[in-house]
Amino acid sequence: MTVEVGKQAPDFTLPASNGEEVKLSDFKGKHVVLYFYPKDMTPGCTTEACDFRDHHKSFEELDAVILGVSPDPVDRHEKFIEKHDLPFLLLADEDHQVAEDYGVWKLKKNFGKEYYGIERSTFIIDKEGNLVKEWRKVKVQDHVDEALNYIKEHLS
Repeated sequence: MTVEVGKQAPDFTLPASNGEEVKLSDFKGKHVVLYFYPKDMTPGCTTEACDFRDHHKSFEELDAVILGVSPDPVDRHEKFIEKHDLPFLLLADEDHQVAEDYGVWKLKKNFGKEYYGIERSTFIIDKEGNLVKEWRKVKVQDHVDEALNYIKEHLS
């Protein structure tokens, strides 16, 4: 399965940091900011999560929900949320199936070692469940502002 801007976003069900199973389709009627990140508690991922936290109210005012997805288990997500006071759900994609469906599970290189992991990416899904914007290979700085401005300019 591949994702394509202008098409229906692939639905999924994942365990969430609130202890429930969450489906993407549960959020029909709201805009969804679906962001994939490599790992809880790492510097870039913490910066990104805290940026989303700091802009959470602005997204809410635009009728947008933020969902973070990583391969980390729910208990690690809970610690990450508690440590940084994150007001949105984090979803545990431990078998990386959703990451694969969205094309963000990639071969990466670090210090000469190759491994598979999440390519930091963000997807904006409209109220009807259609993928309307994607950012891949995201650089953390200013990215949350970019996502917020996209919703303001194109979806509100």
